[in-house]
Amino acid sequence: MATTLAIDCGGGGIKASVLDAAGTMRARPLRVPTPYPLPPTLFVRTLLDLGARLPAADRLTVGMPGMIRHGVVVATPHYVTRAGPRSRVDPDLVAEWSGYDARGALAEAFGMPALVLNDAEVHGAGVVAGTGCELVLTLGTGLGSALFDGGTIAPHLELSHAPVRWNTTYDTYVGEPERRRLGDAFWSRRIRQVVDGLRPVFHWDRLYLGGGNSRLIRPEQVARMGDDVVVVPNTAGIVGGVRAWDLVGDRYDPTP
Repeated sequence: MATTLAIDCGGGGIKASVLDAAGTMRARPLRVPTPYPLPPTLFVRTLLDLGARLPAADRLTVGMPGMIRHGVVVATPHYVTRAGPRSRVDPDLVAEWSGYDARGALAEAFGMPALVLNDAEVHGAGVVAGTGCELVLTLGTGLGSALFDGGTIAPHLELSHAPVRWNTTYDTYVGEPERRRLGDAFWSRRIRQVVDGLRPVFHWDRLYLGGGNSRLIRPEQVARMGDDVVVVPNTAGIVGGVRAWDLVGDRYDPTP
């Protein structure tokens, strides 16, 4: 059975492990800080170096922030900056990343079939039940999102860039800098307010809250969100690397 090298690329760190066909990790996850500035060539080299420290695998799954269509980067918010999230955008990096065939470059570099999706989509693949309308929100450097219909990943929407209040985007409104400014108690209340506001937009059957900061949501706020809201572990960003291959539907061909 195929083994999968799953790499979860975030704004602050890049994590990886190798999984068997059942989604069980064959190696302890490794993490390195995301280097900046980060042109595509350094991105590929960083992933290659990380993968070389893990057991051999048959295929590759990469989740990365931004709008990714058919393995091609339409836009990525963090990797076009000079020093990391919320630092100055470098026009040269914008040009390098726009239209970058990440799937093709990684498949060639690693010499194996590759699947490249938005990181929230890979995260969601590790937790969704596969029935009904399921929304995944990941809380970390910013806000990630992925929508699933009957277990199939729907076309990606960059919800994080939508305005939520005072011309502030969701990404800024609930991201890590704002959590640090507010403290966990007030930030948790803000997360609940965001959930309440999105409920009539999606009418989900289940909402999953994941990402590195989901564990910081206060229990009393989680309880007030309702039984259709579930907090899931951040390891789903790696574990989903196996199941993602079965959930992409016919909108994506992962073979080289």
